[in-house]
Amino acid sequence: VQLQACGGGLVQAGGSLRLSCAASARTLSNYVMGWFRQAPGKERKFVATINGSGSSTHYIDSVKGRFTISRDNAKNTLYLQMNSLKPEDTAIYYCAADFGYLLQFEEYDYDYWGQGTQVTVSS
Repeated sequence: VQLQACGGGLVQAGGSLRLSCAASARTLSNYVMGWFRQAPGKERKFVATINGSGSSTHYIDSVKGRFTISRDNAKNTLYLQMNSLKPEDTAIYYCAADFGYLLQFEEYDYDYWGQGTQVTVSS
């Protein structure tokens, strides 16, 4: 599975961005997908995950109510809608996929990774 993330950019605090991740999988619904981010000088960390059908999601506390993970399996695309952005959201955002049905929260759970897209939030 190849993943291609895009949609990052520079935005002011309080603004919005929508990240997309195009996947090459034949049947994307067979894969749990997630978003991770890596802030400057820090380790990559989990942000959100979604199951194959899109019926179940999970977020880290700091983005709950501001970020929404979703997917369109017909278009082979994963999304991350980010609203009310804060400077601390600045990071490289990565999409990831894992074959299976259970939500996954750790880097080592995912077998496939996109190249990352930079999100910068100015204060």
